[in-house]
Amino acid sequence: MAETTDTRPNARKVREGLVVSDRQDKTAIVEVVDRVRHRRYAKTVQRSKRLHVHDESNELRTGDRVRVQETRPQSKLKRWRLVEILERAK
Repeated sequence: MAETTDTRPNARKVREGLVVSDRQDKTAIVEVVDRVRHRRYAKTVQRSKRLHVHDESNELRTGDRVRVQETRPQSKLKRWRLVEILERAK
């Protein structure tokens, strides 16, 4: 998919996270951690989300660090697709 000729009015979200499950066929669950400032106490708080990611070739393994991108709904919960594998699990 070419990302250079993107004529969308708003760019699709891109996130980096860690694969926590690869048991499903063509699907991996990626945990993304966001660090945000608390509005009242100004302390940095970590918030995590588990994203269901489409992995067409079943190449992801638990522990891999990946970059994912928002996409159209693939199934009931799957709305993200794999862009690249940043680091393999050790």
